[in-house]
Amino acid sequence: MQVVKRSGKRETVSFDKITARIKKLCYGLEQNYIEPIEIGKKVIQGLYDGVTTTELDNLAAETAATMATSHPDYALLAARIAVSNLHKNTKKSFSETVEGLYNYVDPKTGKNAGLISQETNDIVQRNEDILNSAIIYDRDYSFDFFGFKTLERSYLLRMDG
Repeated sequence: MQVVKRSGKRETVSFDKITARIKKLCYGLEQNYIEPIEIGKKVIQGLYDGVTTTELDNLAAETAATMATSHPDYALLAARIAVSNLHKNTKKSFSETVEGLYNYVDPKTGKNAGLISQETNDIVQRNEDILNSAIIYDRDYSFDFFGFKTLERSYLLRMDG
């Protein structure tokens, strides 16, 4: 069975890679109650040929979230997986993201449909070093799953629909 990486490259699905990714995000959680291997097993059961790594992360996050009834740290782990997935699917800096939002082109019309104003973009680009260095991305990992999903659904701007 093949997985499609974010780069578009296909590779064989690896249970060990899936569980290693989950284990890496378990830092600071109660290790006696969190079982990354169990999450990995459930993720493997939901796979199909050609699944994307983004979909793998979504499945792992949802799986961990359903296990939160057995221990609350699963909700934190679920959020960490989701946040890590978001980070991997977004631009590396705040100023790049703002520029992308400003230069957004509607895929249906092919016309510029900027999601932020030129004034906002200009301010951000003039102050990119200060703004980029002020953002501490690790703070994103302090959300629980419910908090992250609320943020994602209600407050984050999307460039892909």
